[in-house]
Amino acid sequence: MKKTPFYFAMLLCLLLTTPGRAEVKLPAIVSSDMVLQRNTTVTLWGWADAGEKITISASWLDTPLQIKTDKAGNWKTEIKTTNDKNAQTIKITGDGSNILLENILFGEVWLCSGQSNMQQPLNGYTGQPTFGALEAISSSKNPNLRLFTVDRIGSKTPLKDIEKFTGWQAASPETVKDFSAIAYFYGQRLQEILDVPVGMIHTSWGGSSVQAWLSKEAMENYQKVDLDGVDITKGTNHIPTALYNSMIHPLIPYTIKGALWYQGESNRGEPENYKNLFPAMVKDWRTRWGIGDFPFYYVQIAPYMYGDNEVFATSDNSAFIRETQLQCLDLIPNSGMAVTMDIGDDYCIHPPKKKEVADRLLFNALNETYGFKTIDYAGPTFASLEAQEGGLLLKFDNAETGLFAHDELQGFEIAGEDKVFYPAEATIIDRKDVLVKSVKVPNPAAVRYAWRNWVVGTLFDTNLLPASSFRTDDWNDATKAAE
Repeated sequence: MKKTPFYFAMLLCLLLTTPGRAEVKLPAIVSSDMVLQRNTTVTLWGWADAGEKITISASWLDTPLQIKTDKAGNWKTEIKTTNDKNAQTIKITGDGSNILLENILFGEVWLCSGQSNMQQPLNGYTGQPTFGALEAISSSKNPNLRLFTVDRIGSKTPLKDIEKFTGWQAASPETVKDFSAIAYFYGQRLQEILDVPVGMIHTSWGGSSVQAWLSKEAMENYQKVDLDGVDITKGTNHIPTALYNSMIHPLIPYTIKGALWYQGESNRGEPENYKNLFPAMVKDWRTRWGIGDFPFYYVQIAPYMYGDNEVFATSDNSAFIRETQLQCLDLIPNSGMAVTMDIGDDYCIHPPKKKEVADRLLFNALNETYGFKTIDYAGPTFASLEAQEGGLLLKFDNAETGLFAHDELQGFEIAGEDKVFYPAEATIIDRKDVLVKSVKVPNPAAVRYAWRNWVVGTLFDTNLLPASSFRTDDWNDATKAAE
């Protein structure tokens, strides 16, 4: 029978009106070359047509997983991993879809976030180096260390997937030079020590405030969040919830071992608010990941010449935000802090000694997460004081093998009940205590150590882990003696 133009028109109409089948889609973080957290239950997820049947075949499983998307086309499933060090594959099939993920490793997965000191790449910033970068880059080739970077973008609402990113890549001179220096140094040493694959997920934004990293639900416990009419492209890193929405939410529920955090400079003027928001952020993330109180290790901000170094009793003095970060150890379960009192830079807010920072984070993880209990991870912490010999004798926790100073102790000040602080002499007594005194304060009541924006820490334990700046008082109206 001869086909007529009418027949072709009807056929074309039928083809145009018949709904097509959507391909199975995966989030950016789930791809070939990824590292899945080893020997646990991890989550895979994605999207397809509503009610579509999907089959997941994993090289390490005897039986494929059969799942079905919900009414909105979402799917999610749990899958058990092992300690096998061999590369694995995952095949995902659905109506019209056949996805093969290759070169997958089981290992340790860590999320790294914060502001510019976490963002700082091995290559450094313009005129601001990362010490040891050239050696690190030249020896970085390691197929068992994988890197994933979330690019900087904000959103008014939680995104389903990451919009800009650099996908999973094995460490090499080409891939590590622009990757977070702290994240790289941490991952490289962890991989070497544990002798297992390691995956590092980096998602930071320089200058960002903690408010930007909380979800709307968590942030609204402290302030109303209304981004209607807000230009998300301007001041993005300070807009409440904007970075959580685009740089954290799309990563959930990718299973991680723990998180590393270096942030606080942008919140240094609000230490009391930070004491609420920072623990709230950690709790928010942990709740949303749904894998318990995973390890959370963070960096205390380093000393730096913020304007006037003589400020003493106001939040313009960054010692107050360092104190808040120290106090957050008691507010955040399963946390640890890397102290940087000795490795700051007076006129550069990005200290070049990033390997030392990574090492101190790693010491926390080795001891607290991985069971290397002989690895020291915490410097001296003020515990108590008593009057002695016209001065005050300070005692410390986390100084099991004693205290140490390279030269003379500096940065100590002492005050009487008048709350006026004078420079003081400080001496290590019996290798475990510190005696602080001043002839100008015959009846001392309180001591402060390194209570300035810019200072070089001088008090350590015998493993050269520095003490945080601290004060033995809680005075809000203290002053320093006129020179």
